[in-house]
Amino acid sequence: MSILVLVDGWNSAPWVDALRSAMPDQLIEAYPDVIDPDAVEYALVWAPQSGALDAFPNLKALFSLGAGVDHLLGGDTLPAVPIGRVVDPDLTARMTEWIVAQVLLHHRQHLQYVQQQRARKWHNLKQPLASEVQIGLMGLGELGRASANLLHQLGFGLRGWSRTPKQLNNVACFHGTDGLDAFLSETDILVCLLPLTPDTEGLIGTAVFEKLRRDGALGGPVFINAGRGRIHVESDIVAALQNDLLKAASLDVFEVEPLPQDSPLWNLENLIITPHVAAVSNPKALSHLISRQVRAHQEGRELDHLVDVTRGY
Repeated sequence: MSILVLVDGWNSAPWVDALRSAMPDQLIEAYPDVIDPDAVEYALVWAPQSGALDAFPNLKALFSLGAGVDHLLGGDTLPAVPIGRVVDPDLTARMTEWIVAQVLLHHRQHLQYVQQQRARKWHNLKQPLASEVQIGLMGLGELGRASANLLHQLGFGLRGWSRTPKQLNNVACFHGTDGLDAFLSETDILVCLLPLTPDTEGLIGTAVFEKLRRDGALGGPVFINAGRGRIHVESDIVAALQNDLLKAASLDVFEVEPLPQDSPLWNLENLIITPHVAAVSNPKALSHLISRQVRAHQEGRELDHLVDVTRGY
């Protein structure tokens, strides 16, 4: 039996080293250097090339090395085996840090102060209380719940939207198409943590921005996306930031990555760009989690955090 690391666009060496440390009794191999394809029973994957997994007929389970699984489900072939999502405290903490950091940057008017610094202008801006600002979280899974908990401790008002009904402490929850408008109408800072599915692709654009609260304490709505770039419409974001439909935005994900040099997003002073680094998977932390999952599966137990292929997450 062997365990395969198949990560397109990543350096596989840190993953192989971490897995060998966590599972010294197992053969760990990196694609495409596989001794016996028939012996591969488990695979850790990120954005595998189309058809690459077809070479391993005895796969028993896959593990997605990231918070989302759209990179895997978008292929034309997929083995009929269980797929485990990565839900790890390290990954969750990293994403929560980024979300809270972006919320605070906009709440504390950092972009305006940067502009004043460049102009050598000393001027105090009126600062609203956190309790006067409503954060709207789209996506109430592990990452949404963790972000909500910390934002609540900072005093922000919280609203949440999900595909199906959810109940969270200290969060006004809405769900489904019928609940979207009511959710948006009182939201000052919209945070996207949704998975990419056929239902969410292209979901967030002008029609959503127009429904956000415009008379709130921040003087205009803000959009933050750490989910997936194809959930938002970038041309709509550019227009919204230029015509004051949005006051500001923070993006960690984009329709095309790396963000093309000629993208108009680069030139917007009311936009914060980070290069898909909100929650970078840590090989050492995740290898211990996967090691436990492989052993549990070998003992006949079900994987944790199974992906529902029909829902896309």
